[in-house]
Amino acid sequence: MMRLTETVKHLLIINILFFIVTMMNQSFMYDWFALWFPKNPNFQFWQIITHMFMHGGKKHIFFNMFSLIIFGPILEQYLGRNKFLLLYFASGLGAVALQILFTYYQYNSAFEGLLNAGVSQSEINVFLSDLVSKGRADVPYENLYSLFDSLHDSYFATMVGASGCLFGITAAFVVVYPNMPLYIMFIPIPIKAKYLIGGYFAITLYSAITGSSLAGPENTAFWAHIGGAVIGFITMWYWKKNEFNHNRWN
Repeated sequence: MMRLTETVKHLLIINILFFIVTMMNQSFMYDWFALWFPKNPNFQFWQIITHMFMHGGKKHIFFNMFSLIIFGPILEQYLGRNKFLLLYFASGLGAVALQILFTYYQYNSAFEGLLNAGVSQSEINVFLSDLVSKGRADVPYENLYSLFDSLHDSYFATMVGASGCLFGITAAFVVVYPNMPLYIMFIPIPIKAKYLIGGYFAITLYSAITGSSLAGPENTAFWAHIGGAVIGFITMWYWKKNEFNHNRWN
Protein backbone atom coordinates (compact mmCIF):
# COMPACT_ATOMS: atom_id res chain seq x y z
CA MET A 1 0.00 0.00 0.00
CA MET A 2 1.33 3.42 -0.98
CA ARG A 3 2.28 5.88 1.74
CA LEU A 4 -0.44 8.41 2.54
CA THR A 5 -0.19 11.66 0.61
CA GLU A 6 -0.83 15.01 2.28
CA THR A 7 -4.23 15.71 0.74
CA VAL A 8 -5.51 12.22 1.50
CA LYS A 9 -4.23 12.58 5.06
CA HIS A 10 -6.09 15.88 5.52
CA LEU A 11 -9.31 14.44 4.08
CA LEU A 12 -9.04 11.50 6.48
CA ILE A 13 -8.58 13.81 9.47
CA ILE A 14 -11.55 16.03 8.53
CA ASN A 15 -13.84 13.02 7.98
CA ILE A 16 -12.83 11.43 11.28
CA LEU A 17 -13.28 14.69 13.20
CA PHE A 18 -16.75 15.17 11.70
CA PHE A 19 -17.61 11.58 12.64
CA ILE A 20 -16.48 12.02 16.25
CA VAL A 21 -18.54 15.19 16.67
CA THR A 22 -21.54 13.51 15.01
CA MET A 23 -21.36 10.65 17.51
CA MET A 24 -21.33 13.21 20.32
CA ASN A 25 -24.35 15.17 19.06
CA GLN A 26 -26.00 13.37 16.17
CA SER A 27 -29.21 15.40 16.12
CA PHE A 28 -27.42 18.75 15.85
CA MET A 29 -24.96 17.53 13.20
CA TYR A 30 -27.65 15.98 11.03
CA ASP A 31 -29.93 19.01 11.29
CA TRP A 32 -27.18 21.39 10.20
CA PHE A 33 -24.64 19.48 8.14
CA ALA A 34 -26.37 16.52 6.47
CA LEU A 35 -27.78 17.27 3.02
CA TRP A 36 -31.55 17.72 3.24
CA PHE A 37 -34.00 17.71 0.36
CA PRO A 38 -34.06 21.33 -0.92
CA LYS A 39 -37.81 21.76 -0.28
CA ASN A 40 -37.36 20.86 3.38
CA PRO A 41 -36.86 23.87 5.70
CA ASN A 42 -33.79 22.14 7.18
CA PHE A 43 -31.94 22.56 3.88
CA GLN A 44 -28.99 24.97 3.90
CA PHE A 45 -26.68 25.71 0.97
CA TRP A 46 -23.49 24.69 2.83
CA GLN A 47 -24.86 21.16 3.26
CA ILE A 48 -23.95 20.49 -0.37
CA ILE A 49 -20.32 20.31 0.83
CA THR A 50 -20.54 19.45 4.54
CA HIS A 51 -22.52 16.24 4.01
CA MET A 52 -19.47 14.81 2.20
CA PHE A 53 -17.62 14.71 5.53
CA MET A 54 -20.40 13.07 7.53
CA HIS A 55 -21.15 9.37 7.94
CA GLY A 56 -24.03 7.33 9.28
CA GLY A 57 -22.09 4.79 11.29
CA LYS A 58 -18.79 2.99 11.90
CA LYS A 59 -19.11 0.69 8.89
CA HIS A 60 -20.01 3.61 6.64
CA ILE A 61 -16.95 5.66 7.51
CA PHE A 62 -14.65 2.62 7.65
CA PHE A 63 -15.32 1.47 4.09
CA ASN A 64 -15.22 5.00 2.68
CA MET A 65 -11.95 5.84 4.39
CA PHE A 66 -10.53 2.43 3.47
CA SER A 67 -11.26 3.21 -0.19
CA LEU A 68 -9.68 6.65 0.21
CA ILE A 69 -6.52 5.11 1.68
CA ILE A 70 -6.27 2.46 -1.06
CA PHE A 71 -6.99 4.55 -4.15
CA GLY A 72 -6.42 8.15 -3.05
CA PRO A 73 -2.62 8.28 -2.70
CA ILE A 74 -2.07 6.62 -6.09
CA LEU A 75 -4.34 9.10 -7.85
CA GLU A 76 -2.95 12.10 -5.97
CA GLN A 77 0.56 11.09 -7.01
CA TYR A 78 -0.63 10.80 -10.60
CA LEU A 79 -2.74 13.98 -10.74
CA GLY A 80 -1.17 16.30 -8.19
CA ARG A 81 -3.01 17.92 -5.27
CA ASN A 82 -5.15 20.45 -7.14
CA LYS A 83 -6.51 18.08 -9.76
CA PHE A 84 -7.07 15.38 -7.15
CA LEU A 85 -9.14 17.74 -5.02
CA LEU A 86 -11.07 18.93 -8.07
CA LEU A 87 -11.83 15.31 -8.98
CA TYR A 88 -12.85 14.50 -5.41
CA PHE A 89 -15.29 17.37 -4.98
CA ALA A 90 -16.58 17.30 -8.56
CA SER A 91 -17.52 13.66 -8.01
CA GLY A 92 -19.23 14.61 -4.75
CA LEU A 93 -21.22 17.33 -6.52
CA GLY A 94 -22.15 14.89 -9.28
CA ALA A 95 -23.47 12.57 -6.58
CA VAL A 96 -25.53 15.41 -5.10
CA ALA A 97 -26.99 16.38 -8.48
CA LEU A 98 -28.17 12.89 -9.44
CA GLN A 99 -29.49 11.97 -6.00
CA ILE A 100 -31.46 15.21 -5.63
CA LEU A 101 -32.81 14.80 -9.16
CA PHE A 102 -34.03 11.31 -8.22
CA THR A 103 -35.55 12.59 -4.96
CA TYR A 104 -37.34 15.39 -6.82
CA TYR A 105 -38.76 12.77 -9.17
CA GLN A 106 -40.06 10.75 -6.19
CA TYR A 107 -41.49 13.85 -4.53
CA ASN A 108 -43.20 15.20 -7.65
CA SER A 109 -44.59 11.77 -8.56
CA ALA A 110 -46.17 11.40 -5.11
CA PHE A 111 -47.42 15.01 -5.09
CA GLU A 112 -49.02 14.69 -8.54
CA GLY A 113 -50.44 11.29 -7.61
CA LEU A 114 -52.19 12.77 -4.57
CA LEU A 115 -53.57 15.70 -6.57
CA ASN A 116 -54.89 13.33 -9.25
CA ALA A 117 -56.53 11.22 -6.53
CA GLY A 118 -58.50 14.26 -5.34
CA VAL A 119 -56.35 15.47 -2.45
CA SER A 120 -56.14 19.26 -2.38
CA GLN A 121 -52.82 21.10 -2.37
CA SER A 122 -53.72 22.71 0.95
CA GLU A 123 -54.25 19.26 2.53
CA ILE A 124 -50.84 18.15 1.27
CA ASN A 125 -49.23 21.32 2.61
CA VAL A 126 -50.87 20.79 6.03
CA PHE A 127 -49.60 17.21 6.06
CA LEU A 128 -46.03 18.37 5.40
CA SER A 129 -46.30 21.30 7.79
CA ASP A 130 -47.46 19.01 10.61
CA LEU A 131 -44.56 16.67 9.93
CA VAL A 132 -42.11 19.55 10.29
CA SER A 133 -43.68 21.20 13.34
CA LYS A 134 -45.00 18.16 15.25
CA GLY A 135 -42.87 15.32 13.94
CA ARG A 136 -46.01 13.43 12.88
CA ALA A 137 -49.10 13.95 10.75
CA ASP A 138 -52.42 12.22 10.19
CA VAL A 139 -52.94 10.66 6.78
CA PRO A 140 -56.30 12.06 5.64
CA TYR A 141 -56.96 9.26 3.13
CA GLU A 142 -56.02 5.76 4.27
CA ASN A 143 -56.31 4.32 0.76
CA LEU A 144 -53.58 6.76 -0.35
CA TYR A 145 -51.18 5.84 2.43
CA SER A 146 -48.44 4.67 0.04
CA LEU A 147 -48.43 8.03 -1.79
CA PHE A 148 -48.28 9.98 1.47
CA ASP A 149 -45.51 7.67 2.65
CA SER A 150 -43.52 8.30 -0.55
CA LEU A 151 -44.08 12.05 -0.17
CA HIS A 152 -42.83 11.85 3.41
CA ASP A 153 -39.73 9.81 2.50
CA SER A 154 -38.63 12.21 -0.25
CA TYR A 155 -39.44 15.38 1.69
CA PHE A 156 -37.37 14.19 4.67
CA ALA A 157 -34.61 12.53 2.66
CA THR A 158 -31.09 13.25 3.92
CA MET A 159 -27.73 12.31 2.48
CA VAL A 160 -24.43 11.89 4.30
CA GLY A 161 -21.07 10.42 3.40
CA ALA A 162 -18.12 10.64 1.08
CA SER A 163 -19.36 7.71 -1.02
CA GLY A 164 -20.04 9.85 -4.09
CA CYS A 165 -16.52 11.29 -3.89
CA LEU A 166 -15.00 7.83 -3.47
CA PHE A 167 -17.01 6.31 -6.31
CA GLY A 168 -15.57 9.08 -8.47
CA ILE A 169 -12.06 8.31 -7.25
CA THR A 170 -12.39 4.58 -7.94
CA ALA A 171 -13.93 5.20 -11.38
CA ALA A 172 -11.02 7.53 -12.20
CA PHE A 173 -8.63 4.85 -10.98
CA VAL A 174 -10.06 2.43 -13.55
CA VAL A 175 -9.41 4.93 -16.34
CA VAL A 176 -5.73 5.25 -15.37
CA TYR A 177 -5.01 1.71 -14.13
CA PRO A 178 -7.64 -0.60 -15.69
CA ASN A 179 -5.51 -3.74 -15.47
CA MET A 180 -4.01 -3.25 -12.01
CA PRO A 181 -4.71 -6.41 -9.94
CA LEU A 182 -6.87 -5.82 -6.86
CA TYR A 183 -7.90 -8.15 -4.08
CA ILE A 184 -11.23 -8.53 -2.30
CA MET A 185 -10.90 -8.86 1.45
CA PHE A 186 -10.30 -12.50 2.50
CA ILE A 187 -10.20 -13.71 -1.15
CA PRO A 188 -6.57 -14.21 -2.27
CA ILE A 189 -7.35 -14.05 -5.99
CA PRO A 190 -6.30 -10.96 -7.97
CA ILE A 191 -8.99 -9.30 -10.12
CA LYS A 192 -8.27 -6.55 -12.62
CA ALA A 193 -9.52 -3.15 -11.50
CA LYS A 194 -11.79 -2.73 -14.52
CA TYR A 195 -13.62 -5.96 -13.66
CA LEU A 196 -13.80 -5.55 -9.90
CA ILE A 197 -14.79 -1.88 -9.82
CA GLY A 198 -16.89 -2.21 -12.98
CA GLY A 199 -18.75 -5.15 -11.47
CA TYR A 200 -19.47 -3.22 -8.29
CA PHE A 201 -20.75 -0.30 -10.36
CA ALA A 202 -23.09 -2.68 -12.23
CA ILE A 203 -24.45 -4.01 -8.92
CA THR A 204 -24.99 -0.44 -7.70
CA LEU A 205 -26.79 0.50 -10.91
CA TYR A 206 -29.04 -2.56 -10.58
CA SER A 207 -29.84 -1.61 -6.97
CA ALA A 208 -30.65 1.98 -7.98
CA ILE A 209 -32.99 0.94 -10.79
CA THR A 210 -34.79 -1.86 -8.96
CA GLY A 211 -34.69 -0.49 -5.41
CA SER A 212 -33.42 -3.91 -4.29
CA SER A 213 -30.16 -3.58 -2.40
CA LEU A 214 -27.48 -6.13 -3.30
CA ALA A 215 -24.64 -4.23 -1.63
CA GLY A 216 -25.28 -2.04 1.41
CA PRO A 217 -28.34 -1.18 3.49
CA GLU A 218 -31.72 -0.37 1.92
CA ASN A 219 -31.37 3.37 2.63
CA THR A 220 -28.16 3.65 0.59
CA ALA A 221 -28.19 6.59 -1.85
CA PHE A 222 -27.39 4.46 -4.89
CA TRP A 223 -28.02 7.26 -7.39
CA ALA A 224 -25.45 9.38 -5.55
CA HIS A 225 -22.89 6.60 -6.00
CA ILE A 226 -23.66 6.44 -9.71
CA GLY A 227 -23.49 10.23 -10.10
CA GLY A 228 -20.08 10.33 -8.42
CA ALA A 229 -18.75 7.45 -10.51
CA VAL A 230 -19.94 8.96 -13.79
CA ILE A 231 -18.37 12.36 -13.07
CA GLY A 232 -15.12 10.76 -11.87
CA PHE A 233 -14.89 8.57 -14.96
CA ILE A 234 -15.68 11.35 -17.45
CA THR A 235 -13.33 13.84 -15.77
CA MET A 236 -10.43 11.41 -15.68
CA TRP A 237 -11.10 10.23 -19.24
CA TYR A 238 -11.06 13.85 -20.45
CA TRP A 239 -7.81 14.65 -18.63
CA LYS A 240 -6.11 11.49 -19.84
CA LYS A 241 -7.28 12.04 -23.43
CA ASN A 242 -5.94 15.60 -23.44
CA GLU A 243 -2.70 14.46 -21.86
CA PHE A 244 -2.32 11.92 -24.68
CA ASN A 245 -3.02 14.52 -27.37
CA HIS A 246 -0.61 16.99 -25.74
CA ASN A 247 2.19 14.42 -25.67
CA ARG A 248 1.40 13.33 -29.20
CA TRP A 249 1.90 16.78 -30.74
CA ASN A 250 4.89 17.92 -28.69
